[in-house]
Amino acid sequence: MVIARRFSITNFAIATTALGFQVFVLYPWHQKLDDDFEKVKQEIHADRQARDRELQSIKDLLGSL
Repeated sequence: MVIARRFSITNFAIATTALGFQVFVLYPWHQKLDDDFEKVKQEIHADRQARDRELQSIKDLLGSL
């Protein structure tokens, strides 16, 4: 009986620690990664649009020759 109770308390302590780690460490870290990933996607999209505009202007210049 005593062993089962100690096992339950130990299990509860480990589970509580794991949940606290997930909530206070992993979740904010994943949020920061998501925000950074969105910034990178926006930068890539902006670079792609600038490259497309430049290629279109080159194509227009070559077409006018």
